[in-house]
Amino acid sequence: MMISIDDIRAAQEFLRGKIHRTPLMSATTLGQMTRPATRLYLKAENLQKTGSFKPRGVLWKLARLTPDQRARGLMTVSAGNTAQSLAWAAAREGLACTVIVPEAAPRAKTDAATAYGATVIRHGKNHQEAWALADQLLAERGLTLVHPYDDADVVAGHGTIGLEILEDLPEVEAVIVPIGGGAISTGVALAIKSVKPSVSIIGVEPALATKMSQALAAGHPVEIPPSTSIADGLRAPHVGAVNFALAERYLDRVVQVDDDAIACAVGLLAQRAKLMVEPSGAATVGALLQGITGISTNTTTVAVLSGGNVDRTKMAEILTMSKPAQHPGSHQ
Repeated sequence: MMISIDDIRAAQEFLRGKIHRTPLMSATTLGQMTRPATRLYLKAENLQKTGSFKPRGVLWKLARLTPDQRARGLMTVSAGNTAQSLAWAAAREGLACTVIVPEAAPRAKTDAATAYGATVIRHGKNHQEAWALADQLLAERGLTLVHPYDDADVVAGHGTIGLEILEDLPEVEAVIVPIGGGAISTGVALAIKSVKPSVSIIGVEPALATKMSQALAAGHPVEIPPSTSIADGLRAPHVGAVNFALAERYLDRVVQVDDDAIACAVGLLAQRAKLMVEPSGAATVGALLQGITGISTNTTTVAVLSGGNVDRTKMAEILTMSKPAQHPGSHQ
């Protein structure tokens, strides 16, 4: 099912008052450190309810379910952010919720899902193994799947980020968005391109998890090997079919950021912007620091910070790890 700007506007109207309208923050000093220098703004979805952008799509998806689908109980598979967002939304609406996460999923995310009342099942060394169990339980229990990314309603909910960016910064020229399964990047791209086609939309994926660029090259979604990227939220094994179709149409380009640049971005966002951002959320700033986005000097640019859910021990490790000399902030 393809979606339109009208679907995103309907989601925006529904979500009004149910989630935060996250701030769009200027980051002048950080923008002078990017390659090339930019007029940089940060869309701080790390300050969203549950600490990531995910409630946007999850709440809109639940609103679109039938009473029978809701009554059967909900399930998702997630590295953590969808898990806790669905757990939060299910608790808010009195629905049963089961989430399956890989064994290595960050405790900060899974503990939150448990606290919201979800049944959290840790299973498998990677997303592929977690999905295998999910398929089994869906068949056995008749649960309703809330897919973390391959779903038109989820994409429409996430696209509301794009509408907020256009409302708060009409002069925007480029938007940098992270790519995991592809829902946030394509939702934002659809929203912005439908209103202001001249804006460049650049998707960022880890160099260790290039599922979107491989899909675009092949002409269809492809399965990638399990990833070890620091950006755990961007390790989806493939992009969704819905997301791929939108990416082909609305993304201007997809670039690959290395883990060193992501780590630098996490540190600089903490130091310069006073924001705690998880590696997946900092990937956009990492790409700007690495100089791979292809934008021009002084472009008015928005980097979407998709989440801030990171274990304290992991954050300490990232902040104290040695940084390559070629990246800004390595001597900060």
